[in-house]
Amino acid sequence: MKATLAILTIGVVPVSEVLPLLTEHISEQQITHHSLLGTLSREEVMEDYAPEPGEALLPTLLSDGELGNVSLPKIERALQSVIEVLDNQDYEVILLMSTAPITGLVARNAILLEPMRIIPPLVGSIVDSHQVGVIVPIPELLENQSHKWRGLVKTPLLSVAIPFWDSEAKLIDAGRDLLERGADVLMLDCLGFHQRHRDLLQKTLDVPVLLSNVLVARLASELLV
Repeated sequence: MKATLAILTIGVVPVSEVLPLLTEHISEQQITHHSLLGTLSREEVMEDYAPEPGEALLPTLLSDGELGNVSLPKIERALQSVIEVLDNQDYEVILLMSTAPITGLVARNAILLEPMRIIPPLVGSIVDSHQVGVIVPIPELLENQSHKWRGLVKTPLLSVAIPFWDSEAKLIDAGRDLLERGADVLMLDCLGFHQRHRDLLQKTLDVPVLLSNVLVARLASELLV
C-alpha cells in the first residue's frame, strides 16, 4: 500500500489527536510520522541543536516532557534536509505540524503544508473584521505574534495557557480574559491544544473557537481524496 502523507514534527507532538481527521479519506497505514527531535534525549538534542550566541530561539517540547530552547536556524536547515528525503519517496503531501515561525522550506514534488504560512491568512478570511483573541502556550511566543497575525483586520488580543500542564480552569480564565478585553473569536494557536480544549471553551464561554491543528489537518485531508 502506497504511503500518501508524511507528518513532520519538531519536538513531541501528540499526532494521534489529529489522525481521525486525516483518515476520513485514506487509511492510517498510508500515513507516516517523522519527528526531528521527539525521540532524542535532551543531551542529544543540545549536542546538535543548541543555539549559538545571537541565534533565534525555538522553545520545543522534548522527550523528557520539558521545554528546551533550540536554535531556530539549525532546526530550519534540518527540516529542509528531512523534507528533501521525504520528497523523493513519492508522498503526495508533507504536513509540517508546527506553529513555529519557520520559513523558506521547499518541496519540489509533494505538496508541503506549513501552518505558519497557511493558518494566519485562513483565519483572517474566516474571522473578517471580528476581534480575535489568541491563546499561545508560553510567554516566549508572545513576541512574534504581531508579525504572525499582521494580516488580520484587527490586531489580535493575546493570552497564555499551557496545554500540556495547565488546568482546565487556567485555560478558561485565559479565554475569559480575552473576552473581557473585547475578543469575540478565540484561536488556540498551539498543536498541543486539541478538540477537547476547543469544546471546553465553546461550552463554558459560549464563543467560537478555532484550533490550529484542526484547520491544517482538514486542509490536508481534502488534498488526500
